[in-house]
Amino acid sequence: MKTDRKVAIVTGAGSGIGKRVALALLSEGYSVVLAGRRSEPLAAIADDVEVDSSRVLVVSTDVRDSGAIENLFDQSKQEFGRLDVLFNNAGVFTPPGLLEDLTVEQWQAVVDTNLTGTFLCTQAAFVIMKSQQPRGGRIINNGSVSAHVPRPNSAPYTATKHAVAGLTKSTSLDGRKYDIACSQIDIGNAETEMTQRMKQGILQANGDTLVEPVMDLDHVAHAVVYIANLPLDVNVQFMTVMATKMPYIGRG
Repeated sequence: MKTDRKVAIVTGAGSGIGKRVALALLSEGYSVVLAGRRSEPLAAIADDVEVDSSRVLVVSTDVRDSGAIENLFDQSKQEFGRLDVLFNNAGVFTPPGLLEDLTVEQWQAVVDTNLTGTFLCTQAAFVIMKSQQPRGGRIINNGSVSAHVPRPNSAPYTATKHAVAGLTKSTSLDGRKYDIACSQIDIGNAETEMTQRMKQGILQANGDTLVEPVMDLDHVAHAVVYIANLPLDVNVQFMTVMATKMPYIGRG
């Protein structure tokens, strides 16, 4: 099936930020491909939304698997014929722990998901975006405030998010000749299952444990939709959306 609507792929779409962004894009009129490791929550989203089912495609995808990524983009192109927006959202943390106690497997799992998965999805998007008519598209990477400053005991996550910022810049540069724009949204303390521990108290750089404020996911979703809807001759290179009183400015 081909579509006259704009088409978006959202990775990590089964919960949290990815789910809320996917729903916002659907509400904005996009056809949306829901990608994630677990097919059940993706299918539940597709069943629950009050939109034409032909606008939603569910593709079970582990971004650590290059073959799964190839399948994701092949199915998306076959179903909708083009790709206008890729939201590289899939990401994982390691459990908090001392840097010297991390295992190679813990390190590699975060690198494979947060960095290599983002790169492989970007690469697949380039292939479609540069050859379609009208040409071009937009890639939005989910960075983090940890792309700029770390939390204690977060070396794998922080390292990958710093690397994603470099990938965002390279993607922006290399995409110019194909009318492909690339943005990064750095999110601080959006309320998801992954940030529940912040409500109980989280370790600070000075050794204190403090409760941190969080913000509603809708603010993140609105920001992503704003970036997605810009014409391709305009780009938000980096945007930080955060709970106003979270300890980020002045962290450490």
